Amino acid sequence: MVQKIQENNADVRSFLSEFKNEERYQDLLDIMAIMSDVSGEPAKLWGKQMIGFGSYNYKNKTTEGTWFLTGFSPRKKDISLYIIAGFENNPELLEKLGKHKTGKSCLYINRLSDIDVDVLKTLVSKSITTTKQKHS
Repeated sequence: MVQKIQENNADVRSFLSEFKNEERYQDLLDIMAIMSDVSGEPAKLWGKQMIGFGSYNYKNKTTEGTWFLTGFSPRKKDISLYIIAGFENNPELLEKLGKHKTGKSCLYINRLSDIDVDVLKTLVSKSITTTKQKHS
């Protein structure tokens, strides 16, 4: 089975420019800079709407493929931040983070000013380290 969402060569800044008229545009640029700095990887577009940093190969019983180490996506209602390793090992960081919601490996925020950016950087860094260890 071919992986549906893959890294591509589309221009990330061009994609983000679609949000120039929105209040959160600067947040998107800042998140891109944070994730690039923490990961040491450039921003790449995955599919049509996800921005990923770095990659790893995974394989389980039914599927295998390549995915980004961390990333984000501007959504209609909020910004989805992909913390691939999940949150179960970092409840104390989530308590300090600020206003957010979580899914299995998604952190949802409305704006960067709602959260502690240093805590976000720590979550991203820990997630990248854990994901690399798990899939090396």
